[in-house]
Amino acid sequence: MNEEADETKETPLSRDIIFQILSNQRRRYALHYLRRREEAAEIGELATQIAAWENDVIVDEVTSQQRKRVYNTLQQAHLPKLNETGFINYDPAHGDITLTERAELLNTYLEIVPDNDLPWSEYYFVLGCISLALLTGAQLGAGPLGLVPVLWWALGLAVLVTISGGVHMYYHRNHRLGHREVPREN
Repeated sequence: MNEEADETKETPLSRDIIFQILSNQRRRYALHYLRRREEAAEIGELATQIAAWENDVIVDEVTSQQRKRVYNTLQQAHLPKLNETGFINYDPAHGDITLTERAELLNTYLEIVPDNDLPWSEYYFVLGCISLALLTGAQLGAGPLGLVPVLWWALGLAVLVTISGGVHMYYHRNHRLGHREVPREN
């Protein structure tokens, strides 16, 4: 690898470049596949898996024409682009591909948010409003809220926020492209 390529991989990327990289489904599929692997992938197996996803078949049913079409575009366009931006290390001579640490920058952009899902920011806002109302009511001794000491209300709400944060972390880590068997696209 030459110095110019090394400098490119160290240069911060703009959102425009990141969106351009992620705008292509085959590149997203490649990133998804590589995120699931511990070791280097070979371009042939990557092409076969992407062809299977694109044609909605199992890997064993991918035809040589389907595989070749994906293989050629990966080799000529997509893998060099991902390599150039530093998201993967691609060795064209051997066909080996590995995900780099820089690919972690894509996590924010690869999060999958289902259509009917409540955004976490809204959930925490509502939780905060309810907490303030409960603590204020307990402090003022309003109805049954005054029967429980404010400290117990605060402790209970702190536990609720902690559990919510744990669920949020689990959900966030397991609902990104690359953490499921088949990418949820198209």
